[in-house]
Amino acid sequence: MENNAVKTQKTELLDVRNLVKHFPIENSDDVVKAVDGVSFTIKSGETLGLVGESGCGKSTVGKTLLRLNEPTSGEVWFEGQNIVGLPNKEMQLLRREMQIIFQDPYASLNPRLSILSTVSEPLKIHGIGSKADQKARTGELLAKVGLDPNYMHRYPHEFSGGQRQRIGIARALALNPKLIICDEPVSALDVSVQAQVVNLLQDLQAEFGLTYLFISHGLAVVEHISTRVAVMYLGKIVEIAEGRELYDNPLHPYTKALLSAIPVPNPKHKRERIILKGDVPTPINPPSGCRFRTRCPFAIEDCAKVLPELREIQPNHFAACIRVEGYETAAVKM
Repeated sequence: MENNAVKTQKTELLDVRNLVKHFPIENSDDVVKAVDGVSFTIKSGETLGLVGESGCGKSTVGKTLLRLNEPTSGEVWFEGQNIVGLPNKEMQLLRREMQIIFQDPYASLNPRLSILSTVSEPLKIHGIGSKADQKARTGELLAKVGLDPNYMHRYPHEFSGGQRQRIGIARALALNPKLIICDEPVSALDVSVQAQVVNLLQDLQAEFGLTYLFISHGLAVVEHISTRVAVMYLGKIVEIAEGRELYDNPLHPYTKALLSAIPVPNPKHKRERIILKGDVPTPINPPSGCRFRTRCPFAIEDCAKVLPELREIQPNHFAACIRVEGYETAAVKM
């Protein structure tokens, strides 16, 4: 089996342009605006972390990129090809290059299928190799993720949560993809196991030249694995920057509030908490202007009138907030 060579030159692999996903509500004219105009790029070999509160649309973004959810509108360019509207046959071929690791390792594995059947299923679907080749490939992949190849004849109920997630990772690797959507792959695991799985993902990325969209609400995990980080709130991205830059110099009030909630492993050091008031508004009828204004401690009257665009405030640091210093200058440049 041929695998992807590690790429030293980082080129743009994924370009998402104004992606929208609205879910209709039964017996109503309203829609749930789960993703409402999201744009970002991912370079080959890097990891883009996507963070935000539960319900902000992170997982919907990941599934819509793969067209597990069909986009309402927008464009998804993968290696220079817009995959939105691509016929099913062509999309199936393209899915060899784009895979996903699901959040729940207990629900994502079919309890009636052995591990051999689970991991080799993508190979069967795409007609790759004989049964002997598929079995050999399964053993190779299990070894890569730190499991005994002899386990391939067992069933999911015989494994722990961390082991199940390793099996899910092996399945995602089966077709030698270039892009893997990691949809909160460690949120259901114990903290010690989380670290093992994150380290495994990094090792596999280095070995195979993988590109990740890493979706999580665990800010500490995202900081550890991500090259760049995008912050989502109520269906929109409010800030994107290099990982270290975003954690050291957050610009958007929502990002600052999220980072202030990260526990500090030092009882003598107390971080100043920013407590957000109220609940997240409904995505059915989001607030006018800035969607964060109803909870923002810095909101002014104009925040209800102006929908802030994501603009480059500092080099490679984008934010969507009219109160951020330099936003007006950036708007003029645009």
